[in-house]
Amino acid sequence: MKVHLAMLLLCAISAPSLAERYISNGHGDSGQYGGGGNADVVVDMPPEVWTQGGRDSAPACQRCCTFENRSYTEGAVLKSEGVLLQCVRDEKSLGTNNLIWRIVK
Repeated sequence: MKVHLAMLLLCAISAPSLAERYISNGHGDSGQYGGGGNADVVVDMPPEVWTQGGRDSAPACQRCCTFENRSYTEGAVLKSEGVLLQCVRDEKSLGTNNLIWRIVK
């Protein structure tokens, strides 16, 4: 019984290295890329996938006002072109993101 368990353990441990050696010797489906490692498929990815197209890595705010590609929470006040704007709730709408910019007088 112990011999069978030892053989099973030996097979389980050596299987990944034997498979890698089999692929790297040109036997596996290495395609045009010449058997480089464990990759069976190579997918070309545009740079925007890794850089997120120049956007922040921060998740989008669920209840925010947006101004010049930045998020502001309720109550935020900012000045743009001499006009004060405040991020407030829109009483006329219902929803999860019912914040709007309102001119402060």
